[in-house]
Amino acid sequence: MVGKKEIASLEEIRQMVDLFYGKVRKDELLAGIFNGIIQENWPTHLEKMSRFWQTVLLGKHTYYGSPFAPHANLPVQGRHFDRWKQLFIQTVDENFIGEKAAEAKFRAEKMAEMFQLKIEYFQKGT
Repeated sequence: MVGKKEIASLEEIRQMVDLFYGKVRKDELLAGIFNGIIQENWPTHLEKMSRFWQTVLLGKHTYYGSPFAPHANLPVQGRHFDRWKQLFIQTVDENFIGEKAAEAKFRAEKMAEMFQLKIEYFQKGT
């Protein structure tokens, strides 16, 4: 097994994104939602997510858009977010070390919490 490495370039970002979404695509709870919406557009989605994380973690502004908007009407609840966070943290812990790895986990947790609150708000119709 190759040792863990720091997240220092787009190469590591792509590896993190590909490994994480590889787990999501096979996950019993999440696969149906993600595969159903993304369908055959996975390469485009993975590239977009790589640009997002490159912007967030490396400060290279290659992602433009509104991260929440595509998620506003997803049929998800707290258990989906818990699983998403679990898989993300697991992926990072299995493959990466260092400050950027810790930041990725922190940012993912905060983003999931914010998305969950906003989606619950939209689902209640208030």
